[in-house]
Amino acid sequence: GATPLNIVTNNSARMVIDSSGRVTMPHQPAFSVTKSVAQNNISVSGDVLVTWDTESYDVGSNFASNTFTAPVTGKYQLSMLLRINTDSAATYYRTGFDTSNRSYRFIFDPDFGQDLTYWSFALSELVDMDANDTAIINIRQVNGSEITDISGSPSYARFTGYLVA
Repeated sequence: GATPLNIVTNNSARMVIDSSGRVTMPHQPAFSVTKSVAQNNISVSGDVLVTWDTESYDVGSNFASNTFTAPVTGKYQLSMLLRINTDSAATYYRTGFDTSNRSYRFIFDPDFGQDLTYWSFALSELVDMDANDTAIINIRQVNGSEITDISGSPSYARFTGYLVA
């Protein structure tokens, strides 16, 4: 069989190609964070920072204080899942990624004739980031009442990212 190939720097394997040709990069920046506490009654007509309190993993320690900081210039795949309950009196909800370079948005009008207990946003973007650029998730409710809650369940609130190229 083929011998695995390891590319090593500072006595640590940075790229591993196994005998079947599978390539892993164990030090490639990647993170996955979730919520375990709901954000209840978010404010109306202003950006609300979505908070994250549980790291599933954070390769490179680049996620802190609800913010991902790019360690190097590159293209990063960012993904989010966010479940809220809605206020049908809101004009619209807007959420997405705010990075140092630009914003990536998802917007919708919640007027379904009633408040919804379950509404999920899912967004995935390939984002251009320079070293030390940051990415956060904000949500904004325009008009209505301060009755919207962001789920505190890890199954319904997740923010992930990794360096692609």
